[in-house]
Amino acid sequence: MSQISLTFPDGNVRHYDAGVTPAEVAASIAPSLAKAAISAQVDGAHWDLQWPITADAKLSINTLKDDKAALELIRHDCAHIMARAVQDIWPDVKVTIGPVRDYGWFYDFDRAEPFTPEDLGQIEARMKQIINARDPVKTEIWDRARAIAYYEERGEPYKIELINRIPGDEPLRMYWHGPWQDLCRGPHLAHTGQVPADGFKLMNVAGAYWLGDSTRPMLQRIYGVAFKNRDDLKAHLTMLEEAAKRDHRKLGREMGLFHMQEEAPGQVFWHPNGWTIYTTLQDYMRRQQRLDGYVEVNTPQVVNRNLWEASGHWENYRENMFIVEVDEEGAREKVINALKPMNCPCHVQIFNVGLKSYRDLPLRMAEFGSCARYEPSGALHGIMRVRGFTQDDAHIFCTLDQIEAESKKFIEFLAKIYADLGFDKWRVKLSTRPEKRVGSDEIWDKMEAALANACNAAGYAFELFPGEGAFYAPKLEFVLTDAIGRDWQCGTLQLDPNLPERLDASYIGEDGAKHRPFMLHRACLGSFERFIGILIENHAGRLPFWLAPRQVVVASIVSDADPFVHEVVDALKKAGVRAEADVRNEKINYKVREHSVGKLPVILAVGMKEVEERTVSVRRLGEQQTTTMGFAEIVAQLAGEALPPDLR
Repeated sequence: MSQISLTFPDGNVRHYDAGVTPAEVAASIAPSLAKAAISAQVDGAHWDLQWPITADAKLSINTLKDDKAALELIRHDCAHIMARAVQDIWPDVKVTIGPVRDYGWFYDFDRAEPFTPEDLGQIEARMKQIINARDPVKTEIWDRARAIAYYEERGEPYKIELINRIPGDEPLRMYWHGPWQDLCRGPHLAHTGQVPADGFKLMNVAGAYWLGDSTRPMLQRIYGVAFKNRDDLKAHLTMLEEAAKRDHRKLGREMGLFHMQEEAPGQVFWHPNGWTIYTTLQDYMRRQQRLDGYVEVNTPQVVNRNLWEASGHWENYRENMFIVEVDEEGAREKVINALKPMNCPCHVQIFNVGLKSYRDLPLRMAEFGSCARYEPSGALHGIMRVRGFTQDDAHIFCTLDQIEAESKKFIEFLAKIYADLGFDKWRVKLSTRPEKRVGSDEIWDKMEAALANACNAAGYAFELFPGEGAFYAPKLEFVLTDAIGRDWQCGTLQLDPNLPERLDASYIGEDGAKHRPFMLHRACLGSFERFIGILIENHAGRLPFWLAPRQVVVASIVSDADPFVHEVVDALKKAGVRAEADVRNEKINYKVREHSVGKLPVILAVGMKEVEERTVSVRRLGEQQTTTMGFAEIVAQLAGEALPPDLR
């Protein structure tokens, strides 16, 4: 039998017979490692302990201490264990698919009766029994005829359809978790007992069409979450409770910010309070961009298909575009246009007007561009996932040699924006060349080095994501962490030599010849709609004073104080504070409670004592104690707080 060489993370090389499994390798190293092993990494791929290794490779053995691998396997095995539990309790239920997702998994079932909350408790109890049984997990590769016959005998039509969808050159891997079997690519744990019995929970049931097709059967989808231990699960459930309190849809209603309705799916009706946040944020971004050397433009929303065909979007993005057909006068056929899903092709049109010189570069072109993209109705989520949105979009036209400096400049720009908006924790992801790509390795080397060097020069470490770049260039992604530990991917910097080529953009170089510029697609917030939703949830509705749509209410305690209330409100307004009067014939405690629900940052109470002393009683949101301040003093203080960070 031929020998293979396996190289370990410490550089040590061991030789084995071809076909050795990671489990056998672990056992050859130490019994303790064999017992702790859960999977392996073979040349970077996640590998089942039972899969044979037939060629020289780099190998590392995963244990439960390896968070990424462990959580992936725990969640994947939970999906199978749950499906087994369901069929143990209700043998007539048909199983379909059960992939891993963020924090957990789901599995879709075909069952005549709906699952109830009591059913979920019964399923959880059976899952724990399966885990405690420590049943071995085994895998085999079968040919198609054998697999189809197996599922025909057991009346599992969904599995047969899945087999028919798998490419012919891909092996059919069958997994057994004890006596229960599923079709799966794997990998999986070595036995069911490696799943923490106290680290998972079934969350809810939802409807889901088979393969997402509304013409196919409606199935029942059970969602679950899983972690390595009870404490991590408890922390996640606590986070979910906190997230529910911070839900931007709930707070949007309470604060009177926006609403959505069926007549305009996936589009936002902004109310005065919400639009105040929107325009305040936009004004802030506009000032920052001007200061950083951007020119602002505005481009059409409805654009002929010819441009989308030239840019490549018609071929690759048409299913996400809203098409507009028009009977143009004198035209034999209807003219086909599309609402723009992004701004970049239109920005190239502006760049192409007039002759550009190398002296004009870099050219930073920004637009608060209104875009429209078709999102399936099931994917829509408040103002976080919409069909109509505005991007804080910009494109930087530059040379290859300018990419590093422009990227560093953007990272520093973005860091200031995030700090001003209350986000101190964020990280950078660098996605590099995929296997299928265009362009020479030399150009890819330069582009990737430029982004890496820019991160280092700006003082920010980056996580490397090999192979996840676009087919034409690498990119940076900027991921925020909010107040309760959730991650949000907002900012992007995507290099692009492709679109200038497709749309024939050029500049005159120092040598007098035409050259293609590079294009840097960049955004800080992403879409205003989504980012405002993130802001609302991050701050639990208690937005920074300068962003709060309603900043101050001056409330009367007795009606005789009404004239002074209006005097204070007028002074605050003149000082640039969004202030309003509440002189209703209601008790002051009622007024305070009502305005606190609306997340109003400051309430100034005025009674006859305050009138006589020309003072106000100051109550800030979230604070139990009140303080007394002089009229002029509170106006000056709140005027300073109302200034955006860049104007202080």
